[in-house]
Amino acid sequence: MRDHYAEFQARSAEIIAVGPNDFESFKKYWDKENIPFIGLADPDHKVARLYRQEVNIFKLGRMPLNGIVDRNGRIRYIHFGASTSDIPDNETFLSVIDELNKSSE
Repeated sequence: MRDHYAEFQARSAEIIAVGPNDFESFKKYWDKENIPFIGLADPDHKVARLYRQEVNIFKLGRMPLNGIVDRNGRIRYIHFGASTSDIPDNETFLSVIDELNKSSE
C-alpha cells in the first residue's frame, strides 16, 4: 500500500494501519520504513476486538483484517485473513473505492 499510496489519495481515500505494538516500537518502525499513511498502535488490542480481528498464536499472532469504511462510518468491505500473508491486492481495494465513489456521485 505504501508504494501505491498516491493512487488511494487520488481517490480521496485514506489508509489507516493498526498494529499490535506499543507506541514507541510502532513509531520506530513507521519512521524506519518511511510509511506515508496513518499508523495506530493498538497494544491493548482494543481496535482489534472492536472489529473482531482474529488472533491465532499458532499462526504467529494477529491475522490480517482489511476493511473499507465509507464517509458515514459504515464498513463497506471487509476481509478477514486466514494467514499472515492473506491480504487482498491493492487493485481489490481500489476497485471497491472506485465503486463507492461512483455511487456517491
